[in-house]
Amino acid sequence: MEEFQRCGWCQGDPLYEAYHDNEWGVPLYDDEGIFEFLILETFQAGLSWITILRKRENFRDALDNFDYKKIAYYSEEKIQELLQNSGIIRNKLKIRATVTNARAFMEIQKEFGSFSKYIWGFVNHTPIKNKVIKYKEAPPTTEISDRLSKDLKKRGFKFVGSTVIYAHMQATGMVNDHEIDCFRFEEV
Repeated sequence: MEEFQRCGWCQGDPLYEAYHDNEWGVPLYDDEGIFEFLILETFQAGLSWITILRKRENFRDALDNFDYKKIAYYSEEKIQELLQNSGIIRNKLKIRATVTNARAFMEIQKEFGSFSKYIWGFVNHTPIKNKVIKYKEAPPTTEISDRLSKDLKKRGFKFVGSTVIYAHMQATGMVNDHEIDCFRFEEV
């Protein structure tokens, strides 16, 4: 079987490669998927993405499949239960931020009709196709991620610094930062 040229950051780990090949950088417009990535990115702050990917199914189980309508109403008892769940990242601030962010997410939906319309508006509803030669040259933030981060914070979101938001933009295809030699660069 012929091996495809992939972005350097994912090579060598089957889970990373599958995520890269099937999800990373693919434009995502449904609110449920966008929320899942937003929460995973907030938990990733300060950690490696592969750590989060390895716990993704545990997060799905623990967080009602990322159902923001349920998460927004988590009780203190549920929060304490999550803090005892060794299958996820047991960071009290991040767990509480997940509840806060679910509530803020729904407020944006009310205002814009969907979170997707809101967030994609920052890139004029069209993915930005960068020309990354080596993944280490991709910026950690941009002027757009700075603005989006600032706006989300103003709306009550937590753990949404510009670096987290730029990673979210990459993951959900708002920007295409696949290396130009990667087989996915043209596909997405």
